[in-house]
Amino acid sequence: MKQKRALVCGGGGFIGCHLAKRLKSEGYWVRCVDLKHTEFGDSSADEFIIGDLRDPIICQKVLEGGFAEVYQLAADMGGAGYIFTGEHDADVMHNSATINLNMAYYSNLTGVEKIFYSSSACIYPEYNQLDPDNPKCSEESAYPAAPDSEYGWEKLFSERMFLAFHRNHGLNVRIARFHNIFGPEGSWNNSKEKAPAAVCRKVAMANQGDAIEIWGDGKQTRSFLYIDECLDGVRTLMNSDYIHPVNIGSEEMVSINQLAQMVMEIAGKDLKINNIPGPLGVRGRNSDNNLIFESIGWKPTQVLRSGLEITYKWIESQIQMNS
Repeated sequence: MKQKRALVCGGGGFIGCHLAKRLKSEGYWVRCVDLKHTEFGDSSADEFIIGDLRDPIICQKVLEGGFAEVYQLAADMGGAGYIFTGEHDADVMHNSATINLNMAYYSNLTGVEKIFYSSSACIYPEYNQLDPDNPKCSEESAYPAAPDSEYGWEKLFSERMFLAFHRNHGLNVRIARFHNIFGPEGSWNNSKEKAPAAVCRKVAMANQGDAIEIWGDGKQTRSFLYIDECLDGVRTLMNSDYIHPVNIGSEEMVSINQLAQMVMEIAGKDLKINNIPGPLGVRGRNSDNNLIFESIGWKPTQVLRSGLEITYKWIESQIQMNS
């Protein structure tokens, strides 16, 4: 039986490096491409190409040899401190849109059998996420469109672009809207980290009785999905025939202050919370998993705390290594 070949775009990033490892464990031959190598340890990929997917020549090069599956995760992104200040909007939109346009075009041209696109919960309208206790993020609620960031607008455009390639050219697409994926081997101290990693870092570096800073009043809500569960959802979606966008996230919604308290309990530390002004995004967001469960039978199985325990231990070890 011929070995399946997979290309992971953004394979040097957090989700990409974990995905490459997962695909290798399933028997795939894997090529990764990114602007940089994986930050924590070596990549599991059979081949790793350093290249800029904004360049059409690089896109053609990495697609050489043909692929059963392409995973397009490459994007200009980061946490709230990167996305919601407005200072990076032009780069975020230009860089990510250029990559997606290139990858859709050349994947179609080279006969890729199936392509996965990682969209985001940031595509959902801000007007449905003003109440932190009752946000609406079901897939059909994406329109009328009104994302709260240019990052979200670009993701929504690229969803439509991939679907247009499906309609006009038969490109076999799968689209997932990720909801706050977290875990070890992700950004934790470079201003692009997401809330779980940032909170874990702050708690790990604090002494008993200290205060940690949390942006906003801390009552803003989110759900967070552990990386292994995310990959289960991605692989289940890729093995299905479902082409429309679906959420991949957790339905266990917590406030950011509650997230901080959970990490403190894991660390065994009694700390104070100092809520300060900072970039926030929407007031509330939670994955609605009804459609993905009805369509392909996937739902997460872990509680938030189990993934946080693993992530906290990893970030604590990183701090110790760097101290």
